[in-house]
Amino acid sequence: MNKIRTFAIIGVGGYIAPRHLDAIKKTGNVLIAALDPNDSVGVLDKYFPEANFFTEYERFDRYVYKLLQNKQSKKIDYISICSPNYLHDSHIRFALRSEANVICEKPLVLNPWNVDGILDLEKKTGCKVNTILQLRLHPAISELKEKIKQNFFKH
Repeated sequence: MNKIRTFAIIGVGGYIAPRHLDAIKKTGNVLIAALDPNDSVGVLDKYFPEANFFTEYERFDRYVYKLLQNKQSKKIDYISICSPNYLHDSHIRFALRSEANVICEKPLVLNPWNVDGILDLEKKTGCKVNTILQLRLHPAISELKEKIKQNFFKH
C-alpha cells in the first residue's frame, strides 16, 4: 500500500495550479497548506477544502516551520511551486530549507548560476527538486514541433 504524502502549494491561484491539485487528489495524497496573495482561489475548495490557506508568505512560512518543529505533526513531504517564474528560485530554496521535496515547473531559475545554490541545498537536506515540463504535451506545442520538423526536413 502506498504511503499518503502531504503537500503544500505555493501559487495556488495560478494558471497551472489546478493541474497540481488534481494530481495530488488523484494520487490519494493530501494538501495541507496553500499560499497565494489573492484570496479569490475558490478552486482550492473543490479539491481540498480542509487545507490551510494563506495570503501572506510570512504566515505560510511560520506554519510550515511549526510543522517541521512539532515532532507529532505531519511534516510536508512535497511543496509544489506554481508561482511566477521569477519567484521559483526563492520558493525552491524555502521548500528545501523546510525539508520538503519540490515539484516545480520550468524554468527552475532565471539565472544559471543559481542552480549551484539549489544543488547545495539538495545535498544538505537530502530533499530533491523535481521539474515538470508541463507544456511539452500541450497541443499547440506539439503542432509547432510538427511544423518545425516538416519544414526542417523539407529542404
